[in-house]
Amino acid sequence: MTPHDVLIHLPDHVVAEAKSLDAADPLAAYREQFVLPDGVVAYLDGNSLGRPLSVTRDRLGRFVEDDWGERLIRAWDETWMDQPLQLGDRIGRIALGAAEGQTTVADSTTVLLYKLVRAAVGARPGRTRIVADTENFPTDRYIVQGVAAELDLTIDWIEPDPATGVTVDEVRETVSDDTALVLLSHIAYKSAFIADLPAITEVVHDAGALVLWDLCHSVGLTPIDLDAAGVDLAVGCTYKYLNGGPGAPAFGYVAKSLQDKLVQPINGWMGHAEPFTMGPSYTPADGMRRFISGTPPILGMLPMQDMLDLVEQAGVETIREKSIRLTEFVVDVADEVFAPLGVTVASPRDPAVRGGHVTLEHDAMQDAIAQLWQRGVIPDFRRPRGLRAGMSPLSTSFVEVATALAHLHEILTD
Repeated sequence: MTPHDVLIHLPDHVVAEAKSLDAADPLAAYREQFVLPDGVVAYLDGNSLGRPLSVTRDRLGRFVEDDWGERLIRAWDETWMDQPLQLGDRIGRIALGAAEGQTTVADSTTVLLYKLVRAAVGARPGRTRIVADTENFPTDRYIVQGVAAELDLTIDWIEPDPATGVTVDEVRETVSDDTALVLLSHIAYKSAFIADLPAITEVVHDAGALVLWDLCHSVGLTPIDLDAAGVDLAVGCTYKYLNGGPGAPAFGYVAKSLQDKLVQPINGWMGHAEPFTMGPSYTPADGMRRFISGTPPILGMLPMQDMLDLVEQAGVETIREKSIRLTEFVVDVADEVFAPLGVTVASPRDPAVRGGHVTLEHDAMQDAIAQLWQRGVIPDFRRPRGLRAGMSPLSTSFVEVATALAHLHEILTD
């Protein structure tokens, strides 16, 4: 059976709708710029690891021959030293609503979260509580637990509805005069619920605390305006919708008004005011360079530059519009085709508060996903019973999504 033959497992009007949506899609042409191997029938995990772009092969090759091979150590003086800040500014301008001088690309998401959590609580002396939520990504929760243990702080856990996410009212009820920091995800990694970033930020500030937003599931997918919302701190990965590749370095955002007030805990030579003096003590650099620690991962910064070109060309607003259409298509098919099989939608129904993925739940989903992977259909599994269908608007077509759902239907009805 060919990929398109499997579409017989969906109603004719669903297949026709998928084809019609592709024909009308203003972003359809972007798909051909990605590496599309024959062995992958449908890829619904772009919210975990984005597909590589074909031009990235050329960029990596040129880097080995020219920047690294020809310029060698001279490239540090010529370009590499400034690359974390220049690339950070570009991410800020294109995807974060952040003016220059507030974003840098440096470490992993985990390390940057640790740096900024420690710096934030240190900037609120006398306050002994951190607010986080039980449905956040494990790394975020583990970092908060570790910092709280290090500094003898108390964590106030919000327990949101797993099918949605943290609300403004829940934050308002939890923060107090003793809260130093609130750490939340803009888009929930399981349900895809979009938190009200501006309103929650205002509530946190009313309590005199700082807010740190995890933007891993929203950067490059939906409009973000950190400066306008008055956000203090943010961290996000670059291997999802920015397609930086496995292990690509994350970015950190620190509002300009806070930069000279924060002391990050990992003092490395690249964050020194004069790194090449090799002096006996540490003096932090001005601005965002002070949040860099060790030698920046220059190789890891290369692929995302190609994706940033595409995001800038397409426009985040247009990308978001297609994302809504993709997730709406999945929800509609789930209601019509999969609900009779006992499949439920565990993501928000309102597209205004739904991010780029839809979680479908069924008791047989873990076994079904194992079979899907064997067929070249790649979503991911979220325990205990969830299939997470993550669509990356610039690389995912509607027929591709329909094909994945047709395979799932065949497996569940076999």
